[in-house]
Amino acid sequence: MHPKTRKILYNLGLRKLFSGVFVKATEGVMEMLQKVEPYVTYGYPNLKNMKELIYKKGYARIDKKAVPLTDNNIIEQTLGKHGIICIEDIVHEIANVGPHFKEVIHFMGPLMLSKPEDGLIKGKKQPYKEGGDAGNRGDEINDLISKMN
Repeated sequence: MHPKTRKILYNLGLRKLFSGVFVKATEGVMEMLQKVEPYVTYGYPNLKNMKELIYKKGYARIDKKAVPLTDNNIIEQTLGKHGIICIEDIVHEIANVGPHFKEVIHFMGPLMLSKPEDGLIKGKKQPYKEGGDAGNRGDEINDLISKMN
């Protein structure tokens, strides 16, 4: 893998295989995703899948340790100054790309997803629109999220 590609993945927070992050779909982020397209798949998840991912796979980064998001006290202590006091507030902030989106994403860190039970489709580096797994899936990302959650 080219060092620039590795750096882009690192900057996106994708340091391990089958990890996932929520990002704001800005022009700069979309350019980065296109540069690493053979190595990632992305799309626009629905609220139901976002909520399930955060509840099931969401972790908080506290003192450089991953702590499951099971206790609202942890959330309130860290994000309370932004008006975010529970997991539902985190879901709302991410889903609506609210004013404290960046703080919430930094607090959470990447989601460690499971390998899909039926594996990946034939060409993992082949674009999704050509029958592979990589690239922009749009709304069809929800099917993959359901398999990996």
